[in-house]
Amino acid sequence: MTVTLYGLARCSTCLKARAWLDAHGVRHEFVDYRDHPVPPATLVQWAGQVGGWEKLVNRASMTWRNLPESLKAPAGDAQWQALIADYPALVRRPVTVAGGRVSAGFSEKRYAQQFG
Repeated sequence: MTVTLYGLARCSTCLKARAWLDAHGVRHEFVDYRDHPVPPATLVQWAGQVGGWEKLVNRASMTWRNLPESLKAPAGDAQWQALIADYPALVRRPVTVAGGRVSAGFSEKRYAQQFG
């Protein structure tokens, strides 16, 4: 199975996820989406698979909290895509794509179920 993690290279949660995969012998590729932006159509697909934009975007993050109020109510896919293009750190990290399944965030329990 091909495992790809999307996130930010210095994100502590991404580092934990990568360390967990390494420790459990799960080969993976890491893509820093600041250096390699995710295509808008892929963002829509991810949002659909994780349960919507609200699940894909980390609304508890400092990035979200520091947004102007006028940007915190995107009306549809195009506005969400534009928001993420401008603020890639909004995406809950890491996004894990494995065997056609997409998940956002990291927990040892979920990774153990998925890869154990």
